[in-house]
Amino acid sequence: MAAKTHTPLRVAAEARRELKRASRPSASFDAARYFRGAPDLGFHNVGTAAMRGLARTLYADRARDWTIDDAVACAEALIVDRYLEAKHVGLEILARYRRELTPRLLPVWKRWLAKGHSANWATTDALCGLLIGPMLLAHPAAVPVMREWARHRSLWVRRAAAVSLIPSARKGLALDVAYDVAAALRDDDEDLIHKAVGWLLREAGKADQPRLERYLRAHGRSTPRTTVRYAIERFPPSKRLDLLRATKG
Repeated sequence: MAAKTHTPLRVAAEARRELKRASRPSASFDAARYFRGAPDLGFHNVGTAAMRGLARTLYADRARDWTIDDAVACAEALIVDRYLEAKHVGLEILARYRRELTPRLLPVWKRWLAKGHSANWATTDALCGLLIGPMLLAHPAAVPVMREWARHRSLWVRRAAAVSLIPSARKGLALDVAYDVAAALRDDDEDLIHKAVGWLLREAGKADQPRLERYLRAHGRSTPRTTVRYAIERFPPSKRLDLLRATKG
């Protein structure tokens, strides 16, 4: 059998070249301020549409005959790149193999998070939204693993524990695990965790608003205010005000 011409590493290198060619000046965009805690992160400033377009082209012209392991290898080669757009192109390519994403990839994704290869909220949330969340939705038996991730020392693994559950919670699934993760992260010191948990609770509340209200009335005083404010966004104005008062520490 002939060797594949378009190997994962060659396609990753091509992605880097195309992104560099399309790079634009940053103008007044202050990346350091927008992506706090990621001082080494680089930007080509090509925009989301361009990233997705490049991933779509590379898949159609180079990667259509790959196995899922080839796609993972390409994403792995790009996730370690310092440029945000390179990381995202790798994730976008891998997401095109969504039907082949299974729980066996959880240790790979956890390693990317724990080693800091997605050490910014945008890449972490893309990893969750494109890969981990849809996989958990398709393989609900893997959902309880997020309880373990919520106790991890890495900020990014902990954030992923919450954000990855959002697709399931939005559909009224995995709510027990979602509330367990929210409880495990209640005392977390990181603002990015407070926001992620609030986001998760808000989506869980779309499926079961009375349960969210009970949770907030029981635990709201010990819950960060950012989390509470995010969580109550879908309540009517009068109920939001009532819950803000009831949860004030």
